[in-house]
Amino acid sequence: MSVEWTSDPEAFATPDWTALVLADPEGTLFHAPRYLKLYWEEFGAADLQIALVREGGEAIAAAAFDLRRGRLSFLGGTEVTDYMGPVGPPAARERAAKELMRAVAGRDDWRSADLRGLPEAGSWLRALATGAADAGLRVGVEEDGVDLLLDLPATYDEYLEGLSPKRRHELRRKVRRLREELPEARLVDTTRDSLTHDLDRFVELHRSSTGPKGKFMEPGMELFFRRLADALFPDGIFRLAFLESGGERIAAAVAFRDRNRLLLYNSAYDRARASLSPGIVLVSELISDSIDEGLRAMDMLKGNLKYKYQFGARPRTICRVRLGR
Repeated sequence: MSVEWTSDPEAFATPDWTALVLADPEGTLFHAPRYLKLYWEEFGAADLQIALVREGGEAIAAAAFDLRRGRLSFLGGTEVTDYMGPVGPPAARERAAKELMRAVAGRDDWRSADLRGLPEAGSWLRALATGAADAGLRVGVEEDGVDLLLDLPATYDEYLEGLSPKRRHELRRKVRRLREELPEARLVDTTRDSLTHDLDRFVELHRSSTGPKGKFMEPGMELFFRRLADALFPDGIFRLAFLESGGERIAAAVAFRDRNRLLLYNSAYDRARASLSPGIVLVSELISDSIDEGLRAMDMLKGNLKYKYQFGARPRTICRVRLGR
């Protein structure tokens, strides 16, 4: 078994890597080379490090790292990448993680490592921590926030019945109030022809937000979102949906279709309509639409926000592994 290191971004195009993501039950769009390549081009450090773990010439794991001023981390960045870490088939996980951590320990260009974005319930977390300890590294595992996952039943009525009476009443009340005020309100998806214009509206809504959210969509971040749309929309992965009434887009959400899940990535709404809870109604519509589409879950991703619990989503702990010499 061996680990091949490269800093050549051409490695993002290796067919092995995409196959490893698909073979990994913990793999997501955020682990895919096409996503990480866009991230690296917009935000990554100059010192990209990609590791391919091979056994008998066959790739059994892949991981991308960002090396900055002696600090090693997974490529992705916590502002825009919810899950990070290696990918590969479960059958090879233990030995792949052990070989990868031995290779990391053998590098002399880092002083500390902070490997974030690892679900506590996933097997990569334990495998990497064990492999790092076996390689003689100092290992610390810490909580790094939560994501929230909503399992989807076969019908929207079943979904509503699965909520607590209080949450079900509150959701119905908000939907009813908006529809009484805006009876024409409906879910609208962007098309290839309207994508550029619709992204303009999404950015406008985002920048009208108060606090840190309103400052998030700076020009570099806007470019990243537009590049994601250009790369992923043709395959049906990128989804930009609006709650529209009378031709006015009053709430927007960017999401990704990822296997049998919808990843709810980012959202914004018209502050002038805040009393009608358009963001809540939009998510409700997306839940209903995702059920009709046959998806099994909506992943509301990282961020311990109150509104996510209102939909019945359950929290899952995300961890980080800190390494030292």
